[in-house]
Amino acid sequence: MPSVSAAQALDPPSPAKAPDDQTETLIGRLHQAFDGVQDLRQRRAAFERLMASTPDPTRVQIRHVAANGVEADLIWPARLHHPIGKRAILYLHGGGFYSGSLRTHRNIAGSLAKAASADVLLIDYRLLPEHGFPAQIDDAVAAYRWLLASGYRPENVVVAGESVGGTLAIEVVLRQMRLKGPLPTAVVAMSPVTDFSATGPSVIANAGSDPFMGKAELELIRKAYAGGKSAVDPALSPLYADMTGFPPLLMQVGARETLLDDTLRLQDKARRAGVDVSVEVWPGMIHQWQIFPFWIDDARKSNAKVAEFAISHFADKPAQQ
Repeated sequence: MPSVSAAQALDPPSPAKAPDDQTETLIGRLHQAFDGVQDLRQRRAAFERLMASTPDPTRVQIRHVAANGVEADLIWPARLHHPIGKRAILYLHGGGFYSGSLRTHRNIAGSLAKAASADVLLIDYRLLPEHGFPAQIDDAVAAYRWLLASGYRPENVVVAGESVGGTLAIEVVLRQMRLKGPLPTAVVAMSPVTDFSATGPSVIANAGSDPFMGKAELELIRKAYAGGKSAVDPALSPLYADMTGFPPLLMQVGARETLLDDTLRLQDKARRAGVDVSVEVWPGMIHQWQIFPFWIDDARKSNAKVAEFAISHFADKPAQQ
C-alpha cells in the first residue's frame, strides 16, 4: 500500500455520515454490555461475555505457546501449503489494558492469519488493575523477541494491534529503537491511543458519536495504567516520542471516533520525522470496529487492508493462491 501525505479517506471522513444498520446494531450491543459498568474487573467480565457470543475463527490451526513467559496462541492458516515459521504478525489486543484475552481477539487474529498467509502470535499480556505500566509493554517486547528467537526474521515480522493494542504496537518499536534492537518490517496501529492527555479536538467533537471510547474512559485507563507518570511521557503517549527511524506504519481510524485526532496528529509527526506512514479514515466507523468482522462488513474490509499492507512489507511474499 503506498504511503500518503494526508489522511486517506475511503469516502469523505465526516462523522455526520448516515449510520448503517450494522454499526447501529453493534452500538446497541455495546450499550447493553457496558452501560452502568464502571469497575475495571466488571468491565473486563462484560467484554468477555460480549465476545463469548461471537464465533471462533474457521480454517485455522492454533497452538498454545509460552512466548518468553507470556501466554499466547500461535495461529496459522489450515492449509497444507502454508509455510509455518516464514512470516509472522505479532497481534496485541485492545481492551483498555484492563480487558481482552486470547478468546476475545481470536477471530481477528485468525482473519489476519488467513488473509496475510502468516502465523499470528496473539498474546495474553498482563492486565490492569493487577498490573500497571510497564508490564504490558514488557510482555509485548518479550513476545516480539520470542518470535525472533524462534527463527522469524525481523523483515518478515509485522507488529499490529487495535486500540491500546495499537499503542503497544508503537511502543514495542520505540523501545526496540531506544535499545538499538532489531525492528519489525512494519507496524499497524488501528485506532491507537497516542495521547493520554486527551488534547485532540475530536475527543470533544466526536464524544456523542463513539460509544466505545471517550474522555472519561481515557482518564480511567490513564490513572490505572500510569499512576503518577506524566500523560505526555513518550513511553505512555507515542504522540510525544521521537519517531525518527520508525518502520513503515499503517494506521486506521473511524471518522466517528474520539481518537480520530490521535491518529491524524501522529501521522503528521511521523511524516515530519521521515516515516513512511499511511492513514485510512473509515467513514461511519466507531472505535474498535475492526474486531467485529462477523458483524461488520467494513471490519472484514479493513482487516483485508491490514493483511495487504503486511504482505507488501514481508521480505518473503506468500505464494499466489
